[in-house]
Amino acid sequence: MWTADEIAQLCYAHYVKLPKQGKPEPNREWTLLAAVVKIQTPANQACDTPDKQIQVTKEVVSMGTGTKCIGQSKMRESGDILNDSHAEVIARRSFQRYILHQLHVAAVLKEDSIFLPGTQRGLWRLRPDLSFVFFSSHTPCGDASIIPKLEFEEQPCCPVIRNWANNSPGEGSETLEGSRNKRSCEDPDSPVAKKKRLGTPAGSLSDCVAHHGAQESGPAKPDASSSGLTKEELDAVNGTASGSFKVVDIYRTGAKCVPGETGDLGKPGAAYHQVGLLRVKPGRGDRTCSMSCSDKIARWNVLGCQGALLMHFLEKPIYLSAVVIGQCPYSQEAMRRALTGRCQETLVLPRGFGVQELKIQQSSLLFEQSRCAVHRKRGDSPGRLVPCGAAISWSAVPQQPLDVTANGFPQGTTKKEIGSPRARSRISKVELFRSFQKLLSCIAEDERPDSVRVQKLDTYQEYKEAASAYQEAWSALRRVQPFSSWIRNPPNYHQFK
Repeated sequence: MWTADEIAQLCYAHYVKLPKQGKPEPNREWTLLAAVVKIQTPANQACDTPDKQIQVTKEVVSMGTGTKCIGQSKMRESGDILNDSHAEVIARRSFQRYILHQLHVAAVLKEDSIFLPGTQRGLWRLRPDLSFVFFSSHTPCGDASIIPKLEFEEQPCCPVIRNWANNSPGEGSETLEGSRNKRSCEDPDSPVAKKKRLGTPAGSLSDCVAHHGAQESGPAKPDASSSGLTKEELDAVNGTASGSFKVVDIYRTGAKCVPGETGDLGKPGAAYHQVGLLRVKPGRGDRTCSMSCSDKIARWNVLGCQGALLMHFLEKPIYLSAVVIGQCPYSQEAMRRALTGRCQETLVLPRGFGVQELKIQQSSLLFEQSRCAVHRKRGDSPGRLVPCGAAISWSAVPQQPLDVTANGFPQGTTKKEIGSPRARSRISKVELFRSFQKLLSCIAEDERPDSVRVQKLDTYQEYKEAASAYQEAWSALRRVQPFSSWIRNPPNYHQFK
């Protein structure tokens, strides 16, 4: 039906077609990429199953890039700034914009859409031949990025792709690139040395083992005939090590444990982090209130990607059917633990809600503007390698699909402009709320959903709280550890109209 490499290639090709605005400066900046891909199966087939040879139609419907968050002191009560500009969050907010447009097409224009009329007045349901796959060029920050390093793994300063079929595990480790990395590590201000100090992922099994074809259980496992690995190494890669190779360290995440809750042990090696905890994204001196992408995707897997506002129009949440990760340090176990495992105790949920059986796969294809790819390409070029400060949002909508921001505002916004309508991202809370209100106003009173007819609603907060089934599901999730520690913004940040 589809493979992880096909999803990755589709997203990379779509990114290349976007304008240059907001993209990293060549050989100096890097970024992360995320997207939502619509999968349409033939009408006579059931849900998507990657291991069956079924022709499907694949289309990117939203995309996001970005690596930044704003600190708590920069948050605004007017809802006109993007608090979290990580690629995964930008892609999801862009997806919400796409959903809003599709609801407008169905409810107002009465034209073909991704939705069909539901059984209750004013409600819509997703067409049964459609599903959505989430792609990210890197593992989500937070719990999914806490990945074990095995004793036999090489740990060069820079990712190195090794051909196990032609080289033995001990060959080729002292290359020209390796010697350059050693020199870089000796320079305390070099990006490579900083990566080492911060425990940034440097190399992984996914860099060393080719992925040929998608499986529900993740990347294809290597075999002795094709990989050149010893039996013990194969056992370790495949999770069946009998003690010959042990976990000696972990790839670390920059996301910090929620203040006031259980924290990391901070011990050397593999005992540095504790797994399974909620985490907040780091800020430069100013603490953020943004939960990690691992935590947010886990939440979407229970509550859906549409959010509270759009549930007013939907019979059921819109769930992701699969998550595909690009080439990077990766652990199937860590991904399952972070995205689905922590939600399993959420037992009592409203009708239509449930913990989804998410397919999780990895592609062998590397994003060309990822940190690893740019680092390899630039070699000994002078200057530091830094994350791109801009974030790109793209939605499959007819009017102004592209939205480029920096520091939470449209790129190029001046201080004088802040607070005006032109200084709002199209995926900011206030703009998505405005689009929601516009959709509502275009629907005749007697055709509106009951949830917005039976009571007078005014503010963003009131509309969110009125989505009763969604709020009930969210309350149920917060009764389960670790989600009870979720940081919620004070109500005054949601009182705008």
